Amino acid sequence: MSLRHALLGLLVEHPASGYDLLKTFETSLANVWPATQSQLYGELSKLADSGLIVVSEQGPRGRKEYTLTEPGLAELRRWLTETEPQRTRSDVLLRVFFLGVLTPEQARDYLDGQAAQAAGLRAELKKLDDAIDWDDASLSVYGRIALEYGQRLAAMQQEWAEWARTQVKPG
Repeated sequence: MSLRHALLGLLVEHPASGYDLLKTFETSLANVWPATQSQLYGELSKLADSGLIVVSEQGPRGRKEYTLTEPGLAELRRWLTETEPQRTRSDVLLRVFFLGVLTPEQARDYLDGQAAQAAGLRAELKKLDDAIDWDDASLSVYGRIALEYGQRLAAMQQEWAEWARTQVKPG
């Protein structure tokens, strides 16, 4: 996934300012694809320069509202249907692979930390789920599906880390 396509997707349903997009990112996509303010505004400029979005309205203090163009929608659709999702590397699992170089206590501590981190994420996602007023809009429906994925993944990660802890050989 790229920030470029995330922004195009967020503009499908209605125009939005950079500030609005940043807030949406912080409340919905940050768990999937984090982005800083400077990255987001930089990408908006690139998207506008390439004609995938346009500035549809300008307001006070330089506020710009962006609208998705037909070429932007076509690019989003192309990315969704023709681009294979990237399989990301896992720093967590690479470390697990080498836990044998630590003492059993250190290995269990690492796995306890992974379980706690997953439990914390589960709690955050539950709070987010409870705070959102879900509706029938496309972004809401599919956002809910993505959030459910995150909740289930975090639950699995927590359960796995707790199980893995029991597999560490005694010292």
